[in-house]
Amino acid sequence: MISFNYETQFKLQNTEQLSEWISNTISEEDCKEGEINYIFCNDDYLHKLNVDFLDHDTLTDVISFDYSVGKELHGDIYISVERVEENASDFNVAFQDEIARVIIHGVLHYCGYKDKTEADEKEMRSKEDYYLAKRK
Repeated sequence: MISFNYETQFKLQNTEQLSEWISNTISEEDCKEGEINYIFCNDDYLHKLNVDFLDHDTLTDVISFDYSVGKELHGDIYISVERVEENASDFNVAFQDEIARVIIHGVLHYCGYKDKTEADEKEMRSKEDYYLAKRK
């Protein structure tokens, strides 16, 4: 089950389509959908999580807490709407495209993809692009 939660005034408009897209991604990656919670928040909220739980004193657009059991995916994905807005502007892409990238990025971590090395980051970006092209 995929749920969308909000700690800001921001609200997604197309949650049924997004849920189906995420579910299809999980299935195509040969994983099973468990409970996945997306929490949309602001920079301050996400920064505090980054400091308190990851010991990183930086701003970020997404943090994923993975509670998966084997191939059954469970977790909480926190997304800073402010960071996504700024990144969309910096990368000259539409906000909806950038928010979709971050949404799918979080679940791809649960599917086993990493982004700490240059090679891993390249593979992650390729997977993001692949699934973004399937989004309708």
